[in-house]
Amino acid sequence: MKIKYAHTNLIAEDWKRLSLFYIDVFGCKPKPPERNLSGKWLEELTSLPDVELKGIHLQLPGYGDEGPTLEIFEFKKNLKSENKNINKEGYAHIAFAVEDVELCFDMVKKHGGSAAGEIIITEIEGVGKLHVVYARDPEGNIIEIQ
Repeated sequence: MKIKYAHTNLIAEDWKRLSLFYIDVFGCKPKPPERNLSGKWLEELTSLPDVELKGIHLQLPGYGDEGPTLEIFEFKKNLKSENKNINKEGYAHIAFAVEDVELCFDMVKKHGGSAAGEIIITEIEGVGKLHVVYARDPEGNIIEIQ
């Protein structure tokens, strides 16, 4: 059986605004078409009655057209998620490898994101030098910039 990683999904309060953040800061590119989904098939898939969602897939930097995507969706009836923390069970963060951690961190903040920690430079035995910071996108999702 052949397996290939496809995408990671973020549920957004405002999918268009959050998509622009990832486009502007990390160079993600829209992969059309925009999604506007509803119907019996989606109700059966999600076990949610009268479900509707909108959003888009973004091509991640460093991969071609067939690479994995970041899927940003907004449900007509989102459930609010409180207290997104790095140590919560489940998916904790998305990570981007960048040339300049400080510059990227500044861009995150300039585009409505915020700090979730401080910039750290350290040595990890067997790995090497680590230059990293945790940040938050405008909706509080955690991003590792390394």
